[in-house]
Amino acid sequence: MNTNKEKTLINFKKAQSHLTKIIDMVEKDAYCINVMQQNLAVIGLLRSAHQMLMEGHLNSCFKDAMAAKNEKKKSEMTKEILAVTKMFNR
Repeated sequence: MNTNKEKTLINFKKAQSHLTKIIDMVEKDAYCINVMQQNLAVIGLLRSAHQMLMEGHLNSCFKDAMAAKNEKKKSEMTKEILAVTKMFNR
């Protein structure tokens, strides 16, 4: 596993751990602000993981597709990137 994937996986595992903590906090009626702070930590970890995944994709799959002569593949890859970016920005 490359370093980028390892870092991404670490962020996903940290987010999972935080989510478990958040669920426990909500079940125990923890103070709302404390729950929101943990929620924001998860959002930050997931955004960071998304960014790492995007960078990895752009530097590998996307880069290879753009270097190829297959115009249909280039168009498809570009549409995929735009669709994911649109979803992320909602």
